[in-house]
Amino acid sequence: MTSWRARFSGLSLIAVLMPSLAGANDFNDSVDAIFAQIDAATDPGCSVGVFAGGELIHRSGYGLANLELDVPLDGTQVHRIGSVSKQFTAFAVLLLAEEGKVDLEGDIRVYLPELRSYGYPVSINAVLGHVAGMADYDYVSGGDDGPVEGGLNLTSVAGGPFRLGNEDYLSIQEFFDVVKQIPLRQAPNESYRYSNLGYFLLSMLVETVSGESLREYAARQIFEPLGMSNTFFSDDPVEVVKNRASGYRPEAGGYVTDMTNLFWVGDGGLHTNVDDLALWDAHFYQPTLGLKPEALMAQFLTPNSPIPSAPDTLYANGQNIGRANGKERIYHSGGWLGVTTFYARYPAEQFSTVLLCNDVSLSPSSLSEQIERLYFSSR
Repeated sequence: MTSWRARFSGLSLIAVLMPSLAGANDFNDSVDAIFAQIDAATDPGCSVGVFAGGELIHRSGYGLANLELDVPLDGTQVHRIGSVSKQFTAFAVLLLAEEGKVDLEGDIRVYLPELRSYGYPVSINAVLGHVAGMADYDYVSGGDDGPVEGGLNLTSVAGGPFRLGNEDYLSIQEFFDVVKQIPLRQAPNESYRYSNLGYFLLSMLVETVSGESLREYAARQIFEPLGMSNTFFSDDPVEVVKNRASGYRPEAGGYVTDMTNLFWVGDGGLHTNVDDLALWDAHFYQPTLGLKPEALMAQFLTPNSPIPSAPDTLYANGQNIGRANGKERIYHSGGWLGVTTFYARYPAEQFSTVLLCNDVSLSPSSLSEQIERLYFSSR
């Protein structure tokens, strides 16, 4: 895709989104200025997309996609997006529900009977909304904080706690065998408690019910129909990913490579880029997926429970629904080794930002807020 200036110079869209061509260029330059602290010659950084009216109005990269080869970020790179992946997992589950293959109010153990008995029915809807009472990664291994009461507290073959991230390793099936044994942290529907393990189990639910991996099912039902050709759930730790942005973290005045060796999916694991997320973003306003696209989208945007995920915020299928800048904002962040991401959408204004960063020390949510304020102040 061409640059923002080349793609939209002279088009009437600019007049709709900005008062004038000069105003549009001022906005573009002002977005660039927000990322001026990133040294394009030495630092990793962010791929940034800004969408308005169903169109990509700003796409750029700031910093390096690969420090070893001095490859610059230009906005086209494929990034692992951490927990922003969850909305895609949830959408896959809702597609299965629409097909009549799962009951969202049914107990997840009906579909995954190998899970331990929790002592309560745990609905799929509760897992989608993080109100199922499920535990999280600390119940696998207490890590630096020490053993967790009631957790499995796995140990490493090297001694000490099992190190989740890029040191100790489990395959998808091995991880499933671990998660099967983990008890609930609390009874369902008592409070919001974020659980990556719950969303991993949703990936196994998709696999069991559809007969396809989440990667295969999402590709066939979501990404291919929308033309998202750079998007996939990466469940293979040794596959070659073309145009991938490597992950980094600061250390000793420079950077070190920070890449995970965990390749189960559902809670994370999606790889994508700005252009593909522009297609996903546009789909919110003109839905085409599913048997009844409008009804499915309405369900997707309906909170899973009245229990808030944050003050004045509800959780709907991998999305936080809250307010910012005096308007409704739907958003989610993501973070893992070498990955920090943020996707925010203002549905009434049809305005969105996507920040995919490969420097774990950056705060894409704060950077997004600056872009959001800039856009609304220019209106």
